[in-house]
Amino acid sequence: MTLKVLYFAWLRERIGVPREEVDTAAATVGGLIEELRAREERYALAFSDLKALRVALDQELADFDAPLDGVREVAFFPPMTGG
Repeated sequence: MTLKVLYFAWLRERIGVPREEVDTAAATVGGLIEELRAREERYALAFSDLKALRVALDQELADFDAPLDGVREVAFFPPMTGG
């Protein structure tokens, strides 16, 4: 399947693009992350600490074990803080 993957904040800086179309065979967000990590060092670095990441599937917050079936957009971003 092809997904639109969005990267925000320092993820975008480390990977070097704000968004891309990704062909994946992954069944879950975690599987997608493993595929991305295997691409290049910049992806491995960006996804090295999952505690520092959040994910949204079609603009709804999700967990890393969430299924990708039927999903069109995956967004990765750091946790939000209030102040």
